[in-house]
Amino acid sequence: MKGILPSGTEAYISVDVECSGNILPGTYSMLSIGACVVGDRSKKFYIELRPLNDNYIQKSLEVCGLDMEFLFREGIIPKEAMEKFEEWVKESAGDKTPVMVAFNAPFDWMFVNWYFYNFLKRNPFANSCLDMKAYYMGMMNTSWEDTKSSRIPQKFHSELSHTHNALDDALEQAEMCEKFFAYQAERCCGRVA
Repeated sequence: MKGILPSGTEAYISVDVECSGNILPGTYSMLSIGACVVGDRSKKFYIELRPLNDNYIQKSLEVCGLDMEFLFREGIIPKEAMEKFEEWVKESAGDKTPVMVAFNAPFDWMFVNWYFYNFLKRNPFANSCLDMKAYYMGMMNTSWEDTKSSRIPQKFHSELSHTHNALDDALEQAEMCEKFFAYQAERCCGRVA
């Protein structure tokens, strides 16, 4: 799968998060992080975090299926969780620059970036984040409305289910990203109409 990745000095890392609310990191908590390397999905990471506080939006918890009481007891302290994630990102990227990839990246990015800077005062991704919806929009010269997963052609979809488990969804979006990259590479070489 490595042959389909854009050539360069980047390591693309698919990241998905589940949270206690859909806005305002710090007011709401990041509850889990799932990640894998685009092009080598066997390199993966998953962690569940202790909530910052009792704030939650019921619908957010229903979507992700995570239990706040369980996470208060068993979740990893956020600083330790972010240290583990940073270590995995650096190890997975090796000598390449890590680039976070997500489907609707602004949501995942705002939590990941806030947690890294709030707890570690640094972010191994720096300012490098690729939004797959924006990439698809440019690749297909289409409208924002057409970036909904239900409107993206089946050939780009993952064979994995969208479960709202952060690791499952990171793996799913990594496969989709690989298909985007492969399509773009073929199209640039004149093999796709």
